[in-house]
Amino acid sequence: MNKELPEINIGVVGHIDHGKTTLLSKLTGKFTDTHSEELKRGITIKLGYAEMIIYKKGNEYNTKDGTPQRYVSFIDAPGHEMLMATMLSGAAIIDAAILVIAANEGIKPQTQEHFIALQAKKIKNIIIVQNKIDLVSKEKALKNYKEIKEFTKGTIAENSPIIPISAQQGVNIDKLLEEICKLEIPKKETNSEPIFLVARSFDINKPGSEIQKLKGGVLGGILKKGKLKVGDEIEIKPGILVKKSNQQNYKTLTTKILSLHKGNSSAKEVTPGASISIETSLDPFVTKTDSLTGCTVSTKGNLPEISQKIKIKFHIFEKVLGTEKHEKIEPIKTKELLMLSVNTTITVGTVEKINKDEIELFLNIPIVPLKGDNVGIARNINGHWRLIGFGEVL
Repeated sequence: MNKELPEINIGVVGHIDHGKTTLLSKLTGKFTDTHSEELKRGITIKLGYAEMIIYKKGNEYNTKDGTPQRYVSFIDAPGHEMLMATMLSGAAIIDAAILVIAANEGIKPQTQEHFIALQAKKIKNIIIVQNKIDLVSKEKALKNYKEIKEFTKGTIAENSPIIPISAQQGVNIDKLLEEICKLEIPKKETNSEPIFLVARSFDINKPGSEIQKLKGGVLGGILKKGKLKVGDEIEIKPGILVKKSNQQNYKTLTTKILSLHKGNSSAKEVTPGASISIETSLDPFVTKTDSLTGCTVSTKGNLPEISQKIKIKFHIFEKVLGTEKHEKIEPIKTKELLMLSVNTTITVGTVEKINKDEIELFLNIPIVPLKGDNVGIARNINGHWRLIGFGEVL
């Protein structure tokens, strides 16, 4: 892979069944729903990944040949309302987003909820895809376009491009590629200590592999800042849950980087950019089935202590989105339970103190609190976690 190619992570978000996964397979040739359970249910449960290089030939953009323009790593976020938490973890590791709205169905409660999640996570670069354009008349398409314009008025996406496409028929995919190439590439901070956010963790060994050929546990995610190289001693926090005589404690893991991979190519050293996988010297049993998702990684000795308390400066939205009736959001109260998403960690905490726009919570699952980190705040409303606001770690 070309070392100098600009890299960007793009989240693909929107209502369930609006065609996100079809769009991604058209763009990348890869179907991100790789879990059999998901294929059975036809929805995306975990974050899906796919990557590609965009080329330019003459004035046309494509994914096959010409001059390479960009390396794009896509993160497919779940559209199903029960999976808001996974959607928020996905939003923590993207630089830009494609919001998919089906022209035949228009803006749904979940479209609004995903959109507000992007605002909560401060994602400013948004491309809107008006999908399934082949299923509607020209009049309906224009009406839907006006609704989208109205919906984004006064928001971060007010001037975002709206591209009518048919993912199924491959119509206007080149126009979408062109817009992706116009997105602003985030500046890389490489001189600080590394911070790697774990979004997935795996055991990549096939059953029955010979012991001497076993690969170490693999972590997948995003390097937010700093550099990581093969041979680095790293620590993973909060690590693994250890149960000892009715006590539950988290144990920090320390390990060594055996290899680094970006897409299909391996690297000796990585800097912030597209999603990365790290092969470690950990027993693959420790990393299997996403057991380390939500952890934070750095070189040894650089992470703060894990904490079960968190103090947040917060902002609450006016109303709840994601439901048919947009109820007004009640103020946060002491003793209530809230779900927080900090980077790729999802935890639940009890509100202990409230002081104007600051709250302190006691957490069920400890986190690695990094000052200034963005936090999504959700409340359980009628059995569903609904995003009610956002904040930052103090």
